[in-house]
Amino acid sequence: MRGPKPKTTARARLLRQSDNEAEDKLWNELRDRRLNRYKFVRQLPVGPYFADFACRELRLVVEIDGSQHAESRRDRIRDAFMITNGWSVARFWNVDVLRALPSVLETIVAICDGRLVERVDATDLRFYPTASQ
Repeated sequence: MRGPKPKTTARARLLRQSDNEAEDKLWNELRDRRLNRYKFVRQLPVGPYFADFACRELRLVVEIDGSQHAESRRDRIRDAFMITNGWSVARFWNVDVLRALPSVLETIVAICDGRLVERVDATDLRFYPTASQ
């Protein structure tokens, strides 16, 4: 069935209200096409998951992670689901958003512009391009 799903919409709204400081700071830069005119949304449902931020047009998910996500098996399963369903996933640490926001934004722009297309698995960035790239 197509159309809004009240339970999913309610969950997304609740998640948007409970953003942390890093998510708020990044959202302030992504909202209203402020980042090179790319359209991002918050808490987009992707299957059974919710993306912190997503650019539907580019099928890019941006996640902001705290220390509880270090070596997370659940995140690997979630990322695999999104990748196999046509979404690229970029993960940044919340501390990097708070301390090095310009670098985080430049990395997101590089992904959006197609300048970063290879998988990256570094301490400060994990980027997993979709299988179809």
